[in-house]
Amino acid sequence: MVKGKCPECGADLDLEDPVVREIVECPDCGSELEVVDVKKDKVELKVAEIEGEDWGE
Repeated sequence: MVKGKCPECGADLDLEDPVVREIVECPDCGSELEVVDVKKDKVELKVAEIEGEDWGE
């Protein structure tokens, strides 16, 4: 398990085998988070950027 902290609500997260660029959901606030960096026992997370549909406009 690797520890992380939600940048939105500050909740502690335990992630199993996180991968850089993986999207995970905070169980407390429901925010979608992107794994930015994985170190030995810590993971860095940021709020995932939600890209809207491009309808060719």
